[in-house]
Amino acid sequence: MSWSHEITGGAAWSAPVRAGRSVTLTALGSDANASVLLYGPDRLDRLNVPDTMKAQMSACIRPPMVLMSDRGLALASVVSSTVDWHDCLAGFGHDSHLERFGPSSYAADGNAWRRSARTGLVSELAKHGLGEADLCAPVNFFSKVGIGDDAGASLSWVAGNATAGDRVVLRTEQDVLLVVSTAPHPLSAGPYAPAGVEVTVAPAAVGEEDDPSRSFRDESARALEMAWRVLA
Repeated sequence: MSWSHEITGGAAWSAPVRAGRSVTLTALGSDANASVLLYGPDRLDRLNVPDTMKAQMSACIRPPMVLMSDRGLALASVVSSTVDWHDCLAGFGHDSHLERFGPSSYAADGNAWRRSARTGLVSELAKHGLGEADLCAPVNFFSKVGIGDDAGASLSWVAGNATAGDRVVLRTEQDVLLVVSTAPHPLSAGPYAPAGVEVTVAPAAVGEEDDPSRSFRDESARALEMAWRVLA
């Protein structure tokens, strides 16, 4: 059984997803951004982006990497992607990142009120008994940042990394809480026009011995093995 949910641009959404499911994120417009958080079944173990990057020697997220938790367990594997770079350096946007678009409030704008990724993520976490203290660094799916040539090696957002129809597929390795914001990337340029993202959840094939995520690196295989032991 599969199901889908469309997250409009600038909104946030969350849902528990069982282990052994494919989660497909599909961009519904150009330069979409999906800031994604993952939490383990006890809601204490959560996505650890620095360890995910360090263990797999990468400055971005791409197939067949494993998204690792604080305890080094695999939360999900990146099965496939139509774009070759998903940002994991810039974090999620704050209210200050929206100030360049001018003032906005619910009183003035109603449901068109511009909310930052941080505001949306905290709102979704509250639905599951979590809060600000439970925030962690996200993966910004569909977004790319480049490193400048200046002395500070500053980060800059790269336009055109994703277009409508681009997708990334994850496979959940544990029961997870999936939290997504489609607010603009914190470094994005241009007018305020965040694209929506569709989330589709369906049964997934269990990773075998020759699974690309398992053979990617020894650290990836170890994270998967530890996650599977929890499920055993």
